[in-house]
Amino acid sequence: MSVFIDKLFSVPESPTPFRTMVRKEVGDHIRSWRFITMLLLIVLTFVGAMYISLANIRKVVMEVNDPDHLYVYLKLLTTAGNAMPAFHIFISFLGPLLGIALGFDAVNSEQNSGTLMRLLAQPVYRDNILLAKFYAALLVVSTLFLSLVLLMIGGGLLITGAPVEATELLRILAFVAISVIYVGFWLSLAICLSVKFRHAATSALTAIGIWLFFTVFYQMIVNMVMAAILPDPAYLDPQQVNAFNNLILSLMRVAPSQLYTDAATTLLMPSIRSLGPLSMEQMAGAIPAPLSFMDSLMIVWPQVTGLIAATMACFALTYYLFMRKEIRH
Repeated sequence: MSVFIDKLFSVPESPTPFRTMVRKEVGDHIRSWRFITMLLLIVLTFVGAMYISLANIRKVVMEVNDPDHLYVYLKLLTTAGNAMPAFHIFISFLGPLLGIALGFDAVNSEQNSGTLMRLLAQPVYRDNILLAKFYAALLVVSTLFLSLVLLMIGGGLLITGAPVEATELLRILAFVAISVIYVGFWLSLAICLSVKFRHAATSALTAIGIWLFFTVFYQMIVNMVMAAILPDPAYLDPQQVNAFNNLILSLMRVAPSQLYTDAATTLLMPSIRSLGPLSMEQMAGAIPAPLSFMDSLMIVWPQVTGLIAATMACFALTYYLFMRKEIRH
């Protein structure tokens, strides 16, 4: 009892430098026009995707041939219209832009304005600066995605009246976590480029160029190279065709967008049993029924660990460059 009274009437501890920098970075992100612009884009795409999904939800749920027709709230995130794709497709496209917008000038803008030198003159470690910038941006992104998902669940409850199953909630939360990790990779890459380059425009253009390469050009390059190297499939047996298809899929999964798309699609569609080609022997006796959450998570675990490893590698490179960087005005 005495310990509780001492804690109740004790003087609160002063905030640590890390917490102070996190608060400052969160406030800067929320008040910045680029974040407001990206927020409006993501919210508008979310509203459009939810409108299409809710307009077609009755027809989708009544489709008995679909093994996932009972998962109403998962259908809200995966149903696409004639002119608008599903919401997770939008996230795979807009998520990198959000991460780049939050991190392309994280370090070089403060260095050019002279605030970084004054900050390092205080008893603040360099790693705390990087961690605060990365953690604050991820906190903003996590709050944004979680708020959108809660709005989706609330709107679905009001319109459909269907209760949320525990499996659906776990899959939706896992989708939010993977989306945050995906944005975190591009955020860590943008912060790394902001440490490497002195000018914010150079780091922004480099990050956008890398994003365009992996989103648009990488798939075309892989297809052209494989078409030129591999023999005609008409002269191959089924096992060799499956081996070549697995090779192409493995090369495609070098792109972070492909890893995210595979993971998000598998978690939001429980009927997906494999992310690669299956032989007739593997499909024999398979019942078209939805998988459990743990089974779907085991399927996408390589994709999730790949995204986490890429994010950690970018952040480790950022840490190395920032520790060896000479800070001058």
